[in-house]
Amino acid sequence: MADIWKENTLEDLERELLEYKNVGEFLTDIRKEFREGDKESVKIVELKRLEQKEKTMKKFIQEFKRAARGSGYKRRLLVVEFKKRISAIIHWRLMELEWQLGSIEQWYNRAIALDRN
Repeated sequence: MADIWKENTLEDLERELLEYKNVGEFLTDIRKEFREGDKESVKIVELKRLEQKEKTMKKFIQEFKRAARGSGYKRRLLVVEFKKRISAIIHWRLMELEWQLGSIEQWYNRAIALDRN
């Protein structure tokens, strides 16, 4: 979206086809366009900053799901990020399982069960 804005709007601006009341209005429009074009990157950064710390696994998973939505992360990559963000103790317990978990939902459910214990 930002690229389309750049191509069309900057040309229109140069030809004086766009009118802004002031510079602030123009800058607000630019910020809005560029911010919307980079939502996926923002979600990835949000996801990578998450840490379980003292939160219950259930609460952490809610935050993780919210951050993951729109990040573009799917399947295996989502599982990898999840394992990096949970507490070390639960991570170790999950890795000790005799069988490996598949879907992210299986990881969520097992992590919640381990957190309760």
